[in-house]
Amino acid sequence: MTTVSNILASMDYGPAPEDARIVTDWLGQFPGGFGHFIGGAFTTPGETFEVQNPATGEAIARVSQGTPEDVAAAVAAARKAQPGWAALSGHERARHLYALARHVQQHARFLAVLETIDNGKPIRESRDIDVPLVARHFYHHAGWAEILDSEFPGARPHGVCGQIIPWNFPLLMLAWKVAPALAAGNTVVLKPAEYTPLTALAFAQIAAECGLPEGVLNIVTGDGATGAALVAAEGIDKIAFTGSTEVGRIIRRQTAGTGKPLTLELGGKSPFVVFADADLDAAVEGVVDAIWFNQGQVCCAGARILVAEAVAPRFEKKLAARMRTLRVGDPLDKNTDMGAIVHPVQLERIRALVAKGQAEGATLTQGEAPEGCFFPPTIAADVEPASTLATEEIFGPVATITTFRTPEDAVALANATRYGLAASIWSENVNLCLDVAAKVKAGVVWINSTNIFDAGAGFGGYRESGYGREGGREGMTAYLAHPRPAASRPEAEPDAPVATPGLASAGPGIDRTAKLYVGGKQARPDSGYVFAVPGGLAGLGNRKDIRNAVEAAHKVAGWGKTTGHNRAQVLYYLAENLSARAVEFEGRLASFGIARPAAKAEVDAAIRRCFWYAAQADKFDGAVHQTKTEHVTLAVPEPLGVIGIACPATQPLLGFVSLVLPAIAMGNSVVAIPSQAHPLAATDLYQVLDTSDLPGGVINIVTGERDALARTLADHDDVAAMWYFGTAAGAKMVEAASAGNLKQTWTEDGAARDWFGPAGQGREFLHRATQVKNIWVPYGE
Repeated sequence: MTTVSNILASMDYGPAPEDARIVTDWLGQFPGGFGHFIGGAFTTPGETFEVQNPATGEAIARVSQGTPEDVAAAVAAARKAQPGWAALSGHERARHLYALARHVQQHARFLAVLETIDNGKPIRESRDIDVPLVARHFYHHAGWAEILDSEFPGARPHGVCGQIIPWNFPLLMLAWKVAPALAAGNTVVLKPAEYTPLTALAFAQIAAECGLPEGVLNIVTGDGATGAALVAAEGIDKIAFTGSTEVGRIIRRQTAGTGKPLTLELGGKSPFVVFADADLDAAVEGVVDAIWFNQGQVCCAGARILVAEAVAPRFEKKLAARMRTLRVGDPLDKNTDMGAIVHPVQLERIRALVAKGQAEGATLTQGEAPEGCFFPPTIAADVEPASTLATEEIFGPVATITTFRTPEDAVALANATRYGLAASIWSENVNLCLDVAAKVKAGVVWINSTNIFDAGAGFGGYRESGYGREGGREGMTAYLAHPRPAASRPEAEPDAPVATPGLASAGPGIDRTAKLYVGGKQARPDSGYVFAVPGGLAGLGNRKDIRNAVEAAHKVAGWGKTTGHNRAQVLYYLAENLSARAVEFEGRLASFGIARPAAKAEVDAAIRRCFWYAAQADKFDGAVHQTKTEHVTLAVPEPLGVIGIACPATQPLLGFVSLVLPAIAMGNSVVAIPSQAHPLAATDLYQVLDTSDLPGGVINIVTGERDALARTLADHDDVAAMWYFGTAAGAKMVEAASAGNLKQTWTEDGAARDWFGPAGQGREFLHRATQVKNIWVPYGE
């Protein structure tokens, strides 16, 4: 007989199973399987597939495989409901979101058990983390709905949002996407992951229970083919996707040229950095939360442990000892630390990657796991930075461990990845933590903590971890649109540059052929060719010239670290020097056939633009988000890095200045392609740039065929963003090519925007030139 004294001596856990009967009773109400939830009701099930409990392998439900026709029906229901939903006042929508939050809380235990049975995660996590955060998101966005008009004046909903979510946090990912979409006045068609559709279907019932109007929320289940049908569906105004980087690339290519806004929250290979002065016991517990939370099936999992060489032996010993105490098993047992891997397919992928890592020389330390769809907690040592385990997203409970000597080494190793979703930094020296936080390329940085989430702070990544944010003000912005300029006559495709001699007349005086401007120096084009333009000849740039310009732009990384005041001073100098040569620039514009009064107006507007962005350089600030107690969450706008800019044909001086200045005001460096028809308006700026204290490489100018050069920039992996103002065909090309490294893009018809009016400048340009890093700092402990 087990006694209390025996238990205290052995410290063994007894079983503590969660009662799942209410969930199994609910599932039993659908013996024929689940249909889709469209227009406020479930459809009759069509062709169905099996959903399994990953912990037992038992079939627990059947759900319908969505067809293009099912998707079309859901989009039609959402389209029908959207005008009425958007017409509600913010307060009325807030009441609906508040009701959703309350009903989630009222059904919290049911949802937690269903999530655990469907996904395999421990009941403690679904009960104490996932479901409370779901309610928090609906509460938070009820607040945004209430104050929408005053906080986002002039904004409007996109319309119908297509949303595709993954299987690792099925209900929480639904809340992250549905709550801001509904708060903004959009309606939704959501596709849950094929492995874990059940909590989405249960949530649809809860939405109907609390009176959400029919058609506002629609759920279509199915596999990847259903997701592809949703992306391609007519009538979808915005796409939001969370999932793998590979699928994100496909979606970027599919949506290229459609004009649909796209947010992508993709993969990660996040660093977990432990400095020598860190509280090692706390850091070990941080690793538990970083990589063994949800069986490591977390996009921001701290899968790469980087530990200071001086404390590595002690840290590794503590970590191995702690790992062996983890209980892996029945997810419905409240004592379980790690549950089941979501599906046998994912389990086999984890095993294959780990086996490949071992073949490459990795040494494994592992805990225990039962038979079935389980994988033991694993630490991999002797892993080279370029090896499979260090570079590939495993999406399982596997962490690599690597040592470093200096903070510079730690930053270099942390950034040695194509991803940039999150990072965790551990040190008793908060100055060191903040210094490293600023240098790590990640959208979320936790200091002496990890995997903390809140609806009040944005979440999202850099580089191949995607773009856009979910949560907080940034997340709301993603679901709102502002009126975009439209061209009465779209910009025409320019004639290809012709390098044949004799097509230009230099006129009297000494001829001066405009060169390229790379790294602060004038440079002849690699091609050796020039082409005729009004007023003379310009260099015909090519792929190598773009490569050289991108390299020069990267070498001036210190520009982004200068203060806003210092950048403002340079922009004021640009205005000063441009003003001193205003008559010269007016003459150049007049030589293109522009009337003198219009030429003077364009130069005057360019000077004013310099002043406006100089004024903004030290005033475009971040925020301190209201999130968790004992933390302050800093939302810091950071420059993107190197931005490629393809300028419109019209207003060759003002269009160039209006695009380049906001980018450099925010600390970016640029490679700019000026107006193909009138590039000399931009090349005349070389001497202005040289006399304005602008570091060489901040602005690089390559003249030539706009779309060919833009294609090279869009393909370039070391270009962080691409702005294109030209033709519809060029915009589609740029967006499709950007999928290579998932760079951010901004494309418009080159003739749409009135560069002289209010649309020619604004905070939109500054938002486009920055990305927000959310840094979680311990505060008030």
